Amino acid sequence: MVDSDRVIWKLPHREVRFPRRPLVMGIVNVNDDSFSGDGTLVIEDALGIARAHAEAGADIIDVGAESARTNREAVAIEEEVRRLYGFFERWELVVAEAVPRDSEQVWPPVISVNTWRPEVVEAVLGQGVELINDIGGLPDDRNARLCARTGASLVIMHTVGEPKVPHFHQSWTDVVAAMERFFDEKVLMAEKAGLAAERIVLDPGIDFAKQRDDNLTVYRDLERLGRFERPLLVPVSRKTVIGEVLDLPDPVERDAGTVACAAAAVRRGGSILRVHNVEAVWQSLRVLTQLA
Repeated sequence: MVDSDRVIWKLPHREVRFPRRPLVMGIVNVNDDSFSGDGTLVIEDALGIARAHAEAGADIIDVGAESARTNREAVAIEEEVRRLYGFFERWELVVAEAVPRDSEQVWPPVISVNTWRPEVVEAVLGQGVELINDIGGLPDDRNARLCARTGASLVIMHTVGEPKVPHFHQSWTDVVAAMERFFDEKVLMAEKAGLAAERIVLDPGIDFAKQRDDNLTVYRDLERLGRFERPLLVPVSRKTVIGEVLDLPDPVERDAGTVACAAAAVRRGGSILRVHNVEAVWQSLRVLTQLA
């Protein structure tokens, strides 16, 4: 959990102040090749999943129209945008009928788009999107400039190389030290592009260009990233590292491990948890906050 009362996360027309109960980001895949098997190209079904996440306590809805799986071809930009627009066209009507779970929930939920291509980012900003969850590692400042122009917030995720390409060869002497150097560089790049620090979220990129032991080290040493005084988004849900530890090849069977990773992340500074099973993680957070 972010400890400093100086940490303010700014969105286009509102802000979230820490410390507070960690935020839950519910995953919605508007695609047919999600690694966890929960994707759909039927917009009505995607909206139903989003509403269920919101009513289960999600503070953020993260919508992605392209799988990050490296054994799948990239979706055409026009197709990615078309899928996202189909969701946006109906979302306000859906959320208007939903009910927040409690008074601590961010409401209406923040709409995030999970993408990496500036062409997609430019197309979706202005559609009610408050957060760009950039899985590309910010190779240049284009996405930062777009967010700065519109007031949107930006997730900077640690990775190496291009998205949609496997990086199994990557090895680290000290993965967290490398991550710190990476964030020093990328945060400076974003700020020079005009994006205020208060609009930046950091993501350690679990499973991205990291092997089993690297991921476990990131969880153990996550608090080292607290020096940036930015919210830490930790994508804990059904990750490969959980499957490797538990010998569970089917991602759907990894929810208990996900809850364990969520608890570890919160203890070490995680402030946003990206998950498929919002209900399970929301319940675990309610208990954890009572034990703090």
